[in-house]
Amino acid sequence: MSLQAILFDLDGTLINSEPVWLEVEHEVMRWLGGPWDVEHQNAVVGGALWSTVDYMLALAGSRVPREEVAERLLGLMAERLPTDLVVMPGAGELLAEAAEADVPIALVTSTVRSLADVAIDALGRHHFALTVAGDEVDHTKPHPEPYLKAARLLGADPARCVALEDSLTGVRAAEAAGCAVVAIPCVVPIEHAPTRTVLPSMEGLTVERLRSLVVRP
Repeated sequence: MSLQAILFDLDGTLINSEPVWLEVEHEVMRWLGGPWDVEHQNAVVGGALWSTVDYMLALAGSRVPREEVAERLLGLMAERLPTDLVVMPGAGELLAEAAEADVPIALVTSTVRSLADVAIDALGRHHFALTVAGDEVDHTKPHPEPYLKAARLLGADPARCVALEDSLTGVRAAEAAGCAVVAIPCVVPIEHAPTRTVLPSMEGLTVERLRSLVVRP
């Protein structure tokens, strides 16, 4: 067995977008007339757009149309993300090393395509062999479909892929798909388990280390 692909989550894994999301969610909830704090953000981190919208509407007791809330969230994020985009420590080095080692990289995100493209363009589209967005699957994380789709499009065996995730929602999706998982918690702590490696950051993480996670005697 050998490493066939590296599958990256986006928000909180490749880019430190969670503070931007929290700021935008605060603003939208003020508009809806409801509360919002880190506890509420933790409840939706790693989830799909529509589950976040439904959570916010229920919390605010608002009857504003879902589409209007989603449009406001995406519009504010698209406006602020390019300016506030911060690449997570060690991410750039790992992307460069994977390219040098000729290991394909896929981006697998719950973020919808229109917003994911803003971040992908800022990061550099050349890094990714393919990208799978949250509105391009029938079932979003924690369902395994996003990771299974990425592996299939790459022609890779999920068991020979390593997924990097920051949320338990994403970790569960990758584990259910059969991938080896490296969890780098950004907002919510993630416990160690036999199916995952938990690290404080990507700093010092190498392709060789990822390769060791899929090699079995």
